[in-house]
Amino acid sequence: MTERSPMLPAERSRSAALASAFVRGALAAGLGLGSLAVLVMVLWISSPYPDSGPAGALHVATGLWLLGHGAELVRADTVGGHPAPVATVPLLLVVLPMWLVHRAARDSAETEGEEGGHSHHSAVGAFCAVSAGYLLVVLAAAAYARDGSLPADRASLAFPVTFVVAGAAAAGVWAARGRPLTPLLVWAPLRLQEAAARSGFRSGAAVALRSAAAGVLMLLGGGALLVAVALVWHTGAARESFVGLAGDWAGRVSVLLLAAALVPNAAMWGAAYGLGPGFALGTASLATPLAFTGPPAVPDFPLLAAVPSHGPGTAANWAAVAVPVMAALAVARFVARGAVPVRGAREETWGQSRTALVTGLAAVGCGAGAAVLAAASGGPLGTGALAEFGPVWWLVGPAALVWTAVIGVPAALLLRAWRLRETRWGWRWDAAKGEQAATEPAKAEQAKTKPGEKPEQLREKEPGGGEGDPEPYDFLSAGPWHEDGAREARWAALRKSSGGLMADFRAEGEAAPVPVAKPGPAPAPVPKPDQVPAPESAPPAEPDPKAEPTPVRATPGPTAEHRPAPAPEPQPAPAHAPDPAPVPETPSGQVPDAQGHSEPGREAAP
Repeated sequence: MTERSPMLPAERSRSAALASAFVRGALAAGLGLGSLAVLVMVLWISSPYPDSGPAGALHVATGLWLLGHGAELVRADTVGGHPAPVATVPLLLVVLPMWLVHRAARDSAETEGEEGGHSHHSAVGAFCAVSAGYLLVVLAAAAYARDGSLPADRASLAFPVTFVVAGAAAAGVWAARGRPLTPLLVWAPLRLQEAAARSGFRSGAAVALRSAAAGVLMLLGGGALLVAVALVWHTGAARESFVGLAGDWAGRVSVLLLAAALVPNAAMWGAAYGLGPGFALGTASLATPLAFTGPPAVPDFPLLAAVPSHGPGTAANWAAVAVPVMAALAVARFVARGAVPVRGAREETWGQSRTALVTGLAAVGCGAGAAVLAAASGGPLGTGALAEFGPVWWLVGPAALVWTAVIGVPAALLLRAWRLRETRWGWRWDAAKGEQAATEPAKAEQAKTKPGEKPEQLREKEPGGGEGDPEPYDFLSAGPWHEDGAREARWAALRKSSGGLMADFRAEGEAAPVPVAKPGPAPAPVPKPDQVPAPESAPPAEPDPKAEPTPVRATPGPTAEHRPAPAPEPQPAPAHAPDPAPVPETPSGQVPDAQGHSEPGREAAP
């Protein structure tokens, strides 16, 4: 029997991983196509007057799926008989396919990384396999849609469909590898690669990317707000357009779904309008805040009812410039937070030049993102006047860059100075918070005391000034240092740590403590009077109630002034204890020993 090569299992494992990635890409494409086909078939079934059979509905679904990848469709059944392109891509239709291919690439790269380590070859293999499997389904769908009413242009399948799929797959692989910056700078100069290896460069690049994303999102949000206000202003025209496009509920649901898919496009159109370049409504019409010029070629659609009125702009139109201003302020805020991570702390603070540089990079990223979205949100809807429809990307991008840089750089520097300047008076607020936190324990202790009882009396109930065995000074408050309760608590802690050598405090109404005598031998346990045994030699005689008591001189005992205070709870014997308390006299006059027996020969003096 021949010996098997040790490299064969690894090669087989790598081949299996590549095959699995290929299948993942094909399944992602099939899942997206199947979801859209189900939706179109449901609308076709619910339509009371379908124009074609199920094959026609499937052809429409396939064409819409290709349109969601950026492919340009060709509409053959026009009035003039000439084919008309349809290249306006509903941006919401792009989300599902791109997310599916991104997830497939990420999962494939993670699987190969677990089996063969995170190497360059495994990442490239996962990217190529997923992209190949997805694009194979795209080619099959394009071949099927060629016989339908909305075939895809072959040139658009190469660009932008291939680049869109490859970009989503590359993003998935990059996410699986932890989003490193080194692969993005492979073709960059050596000095830039060396700078990218430093932590400061990485932190600055991360802040710039986050700030640019925040600026783009603010542009989209402001544009969506402009469109919503315009639709409310032109509610009547939008309602008439919506009702006139379809008479049955199935058609109205279709129009509503198409309008929802075009909402991101409308938001980008509103952002382009606020930035200044505006958007084109045909080859001879342009809508900007300053004026709406030229005869518009506007199809009948509810979202297009939000287009401003024809003629010069008014103050309401000029107010749209608030959109890029808010986007620039958002970029400045994110950069300032990265420049000064902690308010008032100057250890990790960026300089003014670095803050301005990062803001400029964020402005460049914001302009690039706005240009890409502007190019994707528009496109021709036909020939002739409708050949230009939507924002002009090469004007929108520079406008976003200029707005963000001109307003964002000074705003970022001002916010940076503001975050650093707060330390001059911020100590007052910190001190106020510290005093409030210090007085809270005292207030809680006062709330626990009973009516008419003082806090120091509550602390004297147990040795050590509290429950349990806390460490010295752990229960004291740092705020009211000079109050009487705090002083007594400190003295109680010192007395406890001294091992009983210091006197205890007395509450109101208690007797004075016994003065401490000279140290002597360890005291013997003093039995209680009722437990002292009587001497065996002479039993005690019955006292005569009629006889007067004869004064007897005995060993000097404790007086009222020197009577010991009530004994506290049992504690460990201290190293140096006071002298034993005087022993009470027995009835026979003999002093008992330590065990309680009378010692002969030691009688009390007469």
